[in-house]
Amino acid sequence: MAGKKTGSKKKVKKNVPSGRCYITANFGNIIITVTDPAGNAVAWSNAGGMGFKGSRKGTPYAAQVTMEDAIKKAQEHGVKSLDVYLKGPGAGREPALRALGALGVKVNSFRDVTPVPHNGCRPPKVRRV
Repeated sequence: MAGKKTGSKKKVKKNVPSGRCYITANFGNIIITVTDPAGNAVAWSNAGGMGFKGSRKGTPYAAQVTMEDAIKKAQEHGVKSLDVYLKGPGAGREPALRALGALGVKVNSFRDVTPVPHNGCRPPKVRRV
């Protein structure tokens, strides 16, 4: 059967002048998602997808490179200003924000939405190396 390949979809360029940027910085990886104001994903990137493997995914340099990639993808859709939501305890928190400032995107607001328990579950025992 000759025909079109199923599952392939043409990328639609959205025009999103302002949006939200969710940065999830864990010890092992960093994930950055840029969405429109309604929460629909416009662009995303992570350290593993940028070629970093193993423990190098959690480094500040990996966070910087990942942020640059995500914002360049988002700027193709017309993103000029962002509300930033930061979550997690990772080492890439501040380098990701510095990279965001260097890329010429206006940051409207910044919130740390790291989940903090109000004395919920008992934490795991201390790790001895």
